Amino acid sequence: MSAIDDLPPLREVIAAHGLSARKSLGQNFLLDLNLTAKIARSAGDLTGADVLEIGPGPGGLTRGLLAEGARRVVAVEKDDRCLPALAEIAAAYPGRLEILSGDALEIDVARDLTPPVKIVANLPYNVGTELLTRWLDPPDWPPFWQTLTLMFQREVAERITAGPGSKAYGRLSVLAAWRSDARIVMDLPPSAFTPPPKVRSAVVHLTPLPEPRFPANAKTLTRTVAAAFNQRRKMLRAALKRLAPDIEDRLIAAGIAPTARAEEVPLEAFCALARELDAH
Repeated sequence: MSAIDDLPPLREVIAAHGLSARKSLGQNFLLDLNLTAKIARSAGDLTGADVLEIGPGPGGLTRGLLAEGARRVVAVEKDDRCLPALAEIAAAYPGRLEILSGDALEIDVARDLTPPVKIVANLPYNVGTELLTRWLDPPDWPPFWQTLTLMFQREVAERITAGPGSKAYGRLSVLAAWRSDARIVMDLPPSAFTPPPKVRSAVVHLTPLPEPRFPANAKTLTRTVAAAFNQRRKMLRAALKRLAPDIEDRLIAAGIAPTARAEEVPLEAFCALARELDAH
């Protein structure tokens, strides 16, 4: 019996099902169920929410979410080896766990969820950034989710929450700050995982804003920020010259020095530049 439910400890589950973590799937299993319950609690009150989990693996965080009272968990798992272990959890929590077999990048999960929806996941390293970008840049806003509570490599977590002027500040920082409040709520050492990754991990909690922080067209802003940070060592007049023949004029009109570099430009100025580009 584990510390949070009547199911076996995760080490026994992994051994019984032969679930060695696969590097090709970005897997690092979190075995401490008290820790997974703590991550679940960092997402706030789950009792009235559907929770979307990506990459549950043997189900450590899944069990934490259910033990903390999630109304229902929809778990998307690409690795078929993990499905029997997840089915055992579903049997222990009747009617509260739905398992979707497939790639989270290819499945439309919103249709299987009833609002309010919280997304809580120890994201596989190889798809984490792509999924976050999709959740922050949907066709319609506000999004279908109420909060995001996501585990990343510490370096990625710092990029999501960074402000201008820091080395971590970049495309993810701007995208997250434009439409959400983002903060790091937990740090995890490599020793918490099996196998231990080479880097520290961190949990980021994001709450969507009712409207973007400053007006801008999403596609234009995304394109502008990507171009700026793809050549972050260059002055913006050089990095953005493909966006407009008169880019220096547009930068000046937006209140940005043409000689500035991307990491020096705050969110509000990037939005102003996006509006200038759309206007001309």
